[in-house]
Amino acid sequence: MFSFLLDEAAGTAATTGAAGQEVGGLASWLPIVIYVVILGAVFYFLAIRPQKKQQKQQAALIESIAVGDSVLTTSGFYGVVIDVMDEVLVVEFGNNKNCRIPMKKTAVVEVEKPVKDEA
Repeated sequence: MFSFLLDEAAGTAATTGAAGQEVGGLASWLPIVIYVVILGAVFYFLAIRPQKKQQKQQAALIESIAVGDSVLTTSGFYGVVIDVMDEVLVVEFGNNKNCRIPMKKTAVVEVEKPVKDEA
């Protein structure tokens, strides 16, 4: 039974090849190449480009942190920046002046600058 299926498949392939179609030429690869290029472009514009844009925004946010800013951390805590070092911030949480915790700058999600009254 299986030999019958193989013979029929081989006969179909031989007929297709004998019909004058180019079996391994450029015409058979061109649609595949175009399809892969289109999929790559779609993947770039839907996944890679927005991620790079978000990374640039996060880097700019981290660079703008200064002493006295109110920050929101990735864990959901609000605090005030007491000290800024190269990779570390010292953040004071709540009204307790003894609750100062060093954390990485990358743990900051939002920064709110203090409002200066001009009166």
